Amino acid sequence: MLNAWVGVVAALRIGVNALLLSTRSGYRRAGVSRYIERLVRALPTALGAGDDLVAYGVRGTSAPAPELEWAWRPAPSWLPVERRMVRIPWEQAVLPLLARRDRLDVFHAPVNVAPLLAPCPTVVTVHDLAFLREPGRLPARRRRYLTTMTRASVRRAARVLAVSEHTKHDLLEVFGIPPERVVVTPLAVDETFRPPSLEARAAFRAKHGLVGPFVLYVGTLEPRKNVPGLLRAFAEIVTEVPHELVLVGAHGWMTEEIDRALADVRLQGRVRVTGYADDAELPLWYGAADLFVYPPFYEGFGLPPLEAMACGTSVVASASSSLPEVVGDAALLVDPADREALADAMRRVLTDPALATELRTRGRARAARCSWARTAAATVVAYREAAG
Repeated sequence: MLNAWVGVVAALRIGVNALLLSTRSGYRRAGVSRYIERLVRALPTALGAGDDLVAYGVRGTSAPAPELEWAWRPAPSWLPVERRMVRIPWEQAVLPLLARRDRLDVFHAPVNVAPLLAPCPTVVTVHDLAFLREPGRLPARRRRYLTTMTRASVRRAARVLAVSEHTKHDLLEVFGIPPERVVVTPLAVDETFRPPSLEARAAFRAKHGLVGPFVLYVGTLEPRKNVPGLLRAFAEIVTEVPHELVLVGAHGWMTEEIDRALADVRLQGRVRVTGYADDAELPLWYGAADLFVYPPFYEGFGLPPLEAMACGTSVVASASSSLPEVVGDAALLVDPADREALADAMRRVLTDPALATELRTRGRARAARCSWARTAAATVVAYREAAG
C-alpha cells in the first residue's frame, strides 16, 4: 500500500532533528538516542523515489551509518549543542532557519519538542508523558520545560507519533488533540539482538567475572524505573536462589533511594552495578542472564524487555502503562508496587525450567514481529499525511 501511495504523491524533503543522537557512553546513549539512530538508518529504505532526507546532528559527529553521510548536517564544530542550555535555543531559533534554507516539506522532532517557528508542517514523536504522570520523579525545572513545550509542540504538529497505544491514550486525555492526528509507531529491535552463541556467552562471562547465574535489569537508574523496588524484591529471594542481581545502566537523576536500597545488608555481595553498557555488549548481557526483570511504574514503551526477548531471555515486567501491550503473553506481569508479587514472579521463573523455556519461546516469537523497517514505513506515511 505504501508503494502505491508513493507513486502518486510529490517527492518530499524531510528534516529530522538528530541533536539527541549521542555517540558517547552514558544514559544519553540509551532510549531516545537509540530510537533516533535506528529510525534514521531505516528511513532511506522506506522513503519513495525522489524523497530526500536531512538529519541535523551534533557537532563533530558522523552519520549513524556510512551510507547516510549524504543526509548528515552537523552543527558547527565550535558550538556545544549537546549541552541542554545550548541545544534548546538552537532547536527553537536556528533549526527553523535551517529548515527554510533547506526547503523542507516536513520537519520531524523525534523527542517531544518541535521548533515552534518551523516554516513547514511538523511531526512530533512523544515517547511518554512521565513528566505529567509521575511528576515527583523528575527534576522540577525539566518537568516545567517538558510540560510547556510538549503541549505547544503537539498542538501545533500536523501529526503526532506515539510509541504505544498507551502513550496515544495519554496524549488524547492530557492534551485533547484530535485522535486522527495521532499515529502509533511502536519501537522495535534490530538484528544485533539475538541469542549469543555458547562460545560468545562463555567469553563474555569470563571477561566480566560472571562465575554464577544472574538476574538482569537494564535501564537508566532513575526514580520511575523502580530499581529500589526490584532490589527489595530480590532481597526476599536472595537466600533461595544462587543468583546475583546485575544492574546495567548509567546513573540518571534522583538516585538517593537506590543508594539506600543498595546498602541493605541482605544484598551485600549479591548485587553488581556495572554502569552503562555499549551497544556491542548489550545483547551479551541479555543473552547471558537467566532472567530479565523490568519493573517501572510508568513507561511510554519499554524497549529493554523486547530486546531481552529477542536475545532469548525470560522476562518479568510491570503490569503498568505500556508494558502489557509490548510484552503480551510472553512475560510474567506484576504490579510494580507489590514487592511480594515481584519476588514471587522471579522465584517462579528461576525455579521452574519449563516456565522459563515457555517464556523464552514466546518472547522470541513476539520480538520477531517488531522491526525498524515497519516503524520507518509507518513514519513515512505520517510524513505524507502531514505534508498534505
